[in-house]
Amino acid sequence: MAAKNDEKGQSLFVISRAREALQGFQPYDPAFTPCRVNLSANENTHELPAPVTEALRAAMLTTPLNRYPDPMANDLRDLLAKRHGVRRANVMVGNGGDELLFNLLFTFGGPGHALVTCPPDFSEYANFARMCETPVVPVWRDPRTFEIDADSLVAAAQADDAALVILTSPNNPTGNLVDPSVVRCLLDETDALVLVDEAYIEFAGEDASLTGWVRKNPRLMVLRTLSKAFGLAGLRVGYLVADPEVVNMLAAIRQIYSEDVLAQSVACAAVSRRRELAPVVADIVAERERLRAGLAAIGGVEVWPSAANFLLVRLPAASRVRARLRDEFSILVRDFSYAPGLENCLRITVGMRPENDALLDALAILAREEA
Repeated sequence: MAAKNDEKGQSLFVISRAREALQGFQPYDPAFTPCRVNLSANENTHELPAPVTEALRAAMLTTPLNRYPDPMANDLRDLLAKRHGVRRANVMVGNGGDELLFNLLFTFGGPGHALVTCPPDFSEYANFARMCETPVVPVWRDPRTFEIDADSLVAAAQADDAALVILTSPNNPTGNLVDPSVVRCLLDETDALVLVDEAYIEFAGEDASLTGWVRKNPRLMVLRTLSKAFGLAGLRVGYLVADPEVVNMLAAIRQIYSEDVLAQSVACAAVSRRRELAPVVADIVAERERLRAGLAAIGGVEVWPSAANFLLVRLPAASRVRARLRDEFSILVRDFSYAPGLENCLRITVGMRPENDALLDALAILAREEA
């Protein structure tokens, strides 16, 4: 017993050597459970068109693995630059949007360089900020509509220590778009860098994207990903459209070879065939509206409009309902009841029609039983 206590003491001693800002962090846990229908992670569950799938497989099979990848993923940068009407110098590719978010906070955050956010939003913004010892200034959204108070946001961003503002459009987990006029006010009335996270923008339509603003606004950055509309969540490819000076700074501090050869090759094939994904996106948008109507018809369920590939719903005993969906129906959704401002809320990914029907049938039963 003494030896075990000594081992525990030694472990605690080792942990105490970690940077103070990192103590207490826990491994990321998406609460995944093997199930019949997984609508918990905002993935694209639809099958990709056969020609796209064939192109992706061909890219994998013809990619040599014995050479290091291009550290800057220049072929992919060129394709993305062409897609958005910018230069290669305006594009930075990362190992998912998460790597780029962390690198932005590592570069522009730190003590005395505050991050302004609009929660409820993507929890990793605050987590990454804490890792980088960056103070976070939350400007809370309206508790009913989840819209942003533009005046409060601009006031927070005008503070001397406000270095970076992150806005999500469509917002995760609430689904609403950012009003472009809010971004315009931030650019005109503050000195902060502004990042618009557009991970789900394809489901809102490209007209809603602010990538076209980047060329004339050096303090604006737009984050995009291939994880959602492109159906490549397992590949981990994100990218940033930004001023060349921002791209150069991120290039200087990023992990070398963070984007492997297979990811670069498959991503190039996917971006090259992006127009063939339009029917998939259109079907998800149609299913989103059908699912929203079905949820709204269930007694006791409140559902918010969404421009993304997920819906936020509020219902009594949401955590218990989520557990029963998992245990009795083998359907997994994400519980947000723990998050401030999201009491009794679940986030539901828009799946394929049979998946959505299974969810609606199960929720109708549980809503009656939990009423």
